[in-house]
Amino acid sequence: MTRFSANLGFLWTDRPLPDAIRAAKTAGFDAVECHWPYDTPASEVKLALAQTGLSMLGLNTVRGDVAAGEMGLSALPGRRDDALSAIVQAVSYADAIGAQAVHVMAGKCDGVEAEATFIENLSAACEIARRSGLTILIEPLNAFDAPGYFLGNTQQASTLIRQIDASNLKLMFDCYHVGRTEVDVAATLQKMLPIIGHIQFAAVPDRGAPDHGDVDFRRIFSLITELGWEHPLGAEYRPAGDTESSLGWMAKLR
Repeated sequence: MTRFSANLGFLWTDRPLPDAIRAAKTAGFDAVECHWPYDTPASEVKLALAQTGLSMLGLNTVRGDVAAGEMGLSALPGRRDDALSAIVQAVSYADAIGAQAVHVMAGKCDGVEAEATFIENLSAACEIARRSGLTILIEPLNAFDAPGYFLGNTQQASTLIRQIDASNLKLMFDCYHVGRTEVDVAATLQKMLPIIGHIQFAAVPDRGAPDHGDVDFRRIFSLITELGWEHPLGAEYRPAGDTESSLGWMAKLR
């Protein structure tokens, strides 16, 4: 049976993070994940995880100056200190709550210098995370939602992962972003499977619940099971209304 993780960056956003974790448990999710939990004391998140028995699969490094349009720091030339500070913050928080992975956000930039910067910072992130047994994830974002983001497709991510060659550096495979950019989600998933560390999903193209749209998630979830993937899949979609009213897909697609 397919297991699901509630991405609390999009689900139950009207509640404090500990209450969102409890809501995810009540709704039948098998795990949780989040975006930027740093305004919530780690002790409160850890308590909610302990009370529910859910694991926190991952969280993101901070975006930087959101008002200025920043979406990550680790590929930005000249921002190494800021990038490393964000990585240390994320790894420390993840370690404190028993999370499994940290998604290192690259930022909006391009070019040879940006690539060299990202490689340097990812290498450092892998070393820092290794001490806590954490996985570092990188995620390509589609150009419709994140124009100018450094990491734009799975092939680019694959090349970086193989070049850095760290055992704890993996691909965050988001079916939504892949569906918007690379079209054939199933074929790309099979190709990238050896380097995938986490899988997320949402309807294509509207990023809603996965029971509609251009991607047949019944087929995708069956394929993932056939490929031997046993970890919870991240529900990172935007509910059309309140979260509870959007959950009908779970019974249909599980």
